[in-house]
Amino acid sequence: MAPVEAELLLAHALGVNRMELHGRVIELSDEQALEAKEIYNQAIAERLTGKPTQYIIGSAPFRYLEYEVGPGVLIPRPETESLVDEVLHQLNTFADPVSLVDLGSGTGAIAISIASETAGKKLVHIVAVERSQEAIPWLERNIAKHDVNVRVVKEDVVAALEGIKCDVVVANPPYLPDGAQIPQELNFEPSEALFGGPANGMEAPLKFIVAAARLLKTGGLFAIEHNELQGPLIARELATDFETIALHRDLTDRPRFTTARRK
Repeated sequence: MAPVEAELLLAHALGVNRMELHGRVIELSDEQALEAKEIYNQAIAERLTGKPTQYIIGSAPFRYLEYEVGPGVLIPRPETESLVDEVLHQLNTFADPVSLVDLGSGTGAIAISIASETAGKKLVHIVAVERSQEAIPWLERNIAKHDVNVRVVKEDVVAALEGIKCDVVVANPPYLPDGAQIPQELNFEPSEALFGGPANGMEAPLKFIVAAARLLKTGGLFAIEHNELQGPLIARELATDFETIALHRDLTDRPRFTTARRK
C-alpha cells in the first residue's frame, strides 16, 4: 500500500482531509480514538482485499472538485483531466450558447468539471447521458453536490437524444480489450465501464463515434478518450464523418485522447 493511500484512509477514519493530518494537532477523546482506530483497521483490511481506496473513503478527486464514488460507478482518473483541458480550450471557438453532450457520463466528472469551470465565463448547456442503473445515482448525487446545471438523460448512447443536434460531444467509453490483464482493484469497478469488446477493445468506442456523428452539427467538436494503442484505430473510424483529427497526450505523456470536427 502506498503511503498516500494510508494517509487517505487515516484521514477518513479521523473525519478530516489529508492535508489536515500534517497541518494541526488532532485532539480526540478516548472514545473517539477507539472509534477512529476501528474505522482505520477496517479500511486497511478492505484495501488489502484490493478494494480501491476511493471506494473505501467514498470520494475521488478530479481537477478542482471531489466526486462521490462507490460500487457501480467508474472512478475518475487524472488522465482524463487533459481531455477536459482541451475541450475547455476549444469551447472558445464556439459562440454562446454552446450545447455539449457527455456520453457515458458515469460520476459526471467531465460534465460537472466543464459546467463548474465555465460558469460565469461561457454559456454552456450540458447533457450527461448514462444508461447504468448503478451509476446514475452517483451522477445525480454529484450534480446536486456541486450545484451545477447539468441535465441527465437515462439512455444508451446508441439511441440517446434522437433528433437532437449539439456543438460538442465528449466521451470516455469503455476501451480495454475483453480479457485484458488488469490490476486487482479494477475488478471492483463495473466491467461494462472498463471493457470495450474483444480483440482491440474498439467495439464500444465505435458505438460512441457513431453516436457523436449523429449528434454533432457541422463543425462540431468531438473528444474521445482511448488507450495508448488505439489512436490510429480511432482516427481511421473517424475519417468518414470527421476532419481535423488530432491525437493528444495525457499528463503522463501517453497518447490518451483524440479530437475531431464533424464534416
